[in-house]
Amino acid sequence: MDKNKQEYKAREKRIFDAVELRTPDRVPITASFYFFPARHYGCSFKDMMYDPDTLYDVNLRITREFEPDLTQSPFGTILPGQLLDAIGYKQMQWPGGQLGPDVPFQFVEGEYMKAEEYDHFLSDPMDFVVRKYWPRISGTLQSLGNLPPFRKNVTSYMSTGIFSLFSSPEMKSLLDTLKKAGREAKLIGIYGRRFEKQLKKEGYFLQTGGMCQAPFDMLGDFFRGTKGIMLDMFRRPDAVTKACEMLLPMEIERGVTSARRAGGKFVFMPLHKGLDGFMSPDQFNRFFWPTLRDVIVALINEGLVPYVFWEGRCDSRLEAIKDIPAGKAMYRFEATDMMKAKDVLGDRVCIRGNVPISLLATGTPEEVKAYCKSLIDYAGKNGGFIMEAAAHVTEAKPENLRMMFDFTKEYGIYSK
Repeated sequence: MDKNKQEYKAREKRIFDAVELRTPDRVPITASFYFFPARHYGCSFKDMMYDPDTLYDVNLRITREFEPDLTQSPFGTILPGQLLDAIGYKQMQWPGGQLGPDVPFQFVEGEYMKAEEYDHFLSDPMDFVVRKYWPRISGTLQSLGNLPPFRKNVTSYMSTGIFSLFSSPEMKSLLDTLKKAGREAKLIGIYGRRFEKQLKKEGYFLQTGGMCQAPFDMLGDFFRGTKGIMLDMFRRPDAVTKACEMLLPMEIERGVTSARRAGGKFVFMPLHKGLDGFMSPDQFNRFFWPTLRDVIVALINEGLVPYVFWEGRCDSRLEAIKDIPAGKAMYRFEATDMMKAKDVLGDRVCIRGNVPISLLATGTPEEVKAYCKSLIDYAGKNGGFIMEAAAHVTEAKPENLRMMFDFTKEYGIYSK
């Protein structure tokens, strides 16, 4: 077996030893690099979003330089600017679009579904998404709002009216937009597959797979917005519960299908609104956790590995979120007490994180070393731990990121 294949097998084993709560040869380490390669190698954030060759090249260079045990394709995390431009996307601002060339992209939350529209959403979700939601979040998909309800056009005797709509200038423009968006999406898929093939050839193990969300977050992030969903828990709690239950099989299918299509086992699940400070423990146990747990367990039953990113502090949730099959998932923590997480979850789930971004951006290498040592000594006891920054490392000092990687690989050895 050549050196690269040996390194691939070693990295793969190291990660799955941690996931399955065994003790690997050493603490695995990874990072979400995002726009860090632009700062590090002298290109702009805009270049990474609008030039797939640049995105490919700088991410290949950063992987070779830091040699993470688990890496990921940037073509699944850095959305292509041309595609966002084509659809006139309103739920994000990005470098080279509405923002300067070196300003990271930002999600734009809004109330894209009104409170009085729950009935439409619950009775015919895809009709609502296509005819109401998409026109609201996309400047170039407005014509979809002119379509009649789909439920009126489901038989062989349906009216010819729906077809005549596609002869209008607005619909012709819409179809041109969709074709352009399709070409951009296809191009990114080609680059992504090429990137993953090259990394595997060089011995790097990729976090290949799919993505889905907690049903509550899907409802709150994309449809109702934070203000809307928080008020709904008090004003229309039954509607929130019904909507989460309706979204549940959709999110399971999305996670399974996207992972199978990508040919990987991991399913990324970023979490937002179920954290400490957003809702009480009682609300968490009523609205957020039941359907999230169902998604996690369903993915596990499909032979997949849920990678759940708790974006914030969730110390008060640890006992509740322990209730999943052991050694089958990863919980990444941004601001949660990692020592408490190890105490509560150490025999249940692999934990990842959580070197603070503030430390990596403003601290010294010695301070980073001390923090990593404390994580390895406690959270890393007996395995089940992956070293990682609290969030993406765009703002990190190179010398601090280098210390995180080098010290973990040197100090985090279990067999010494």
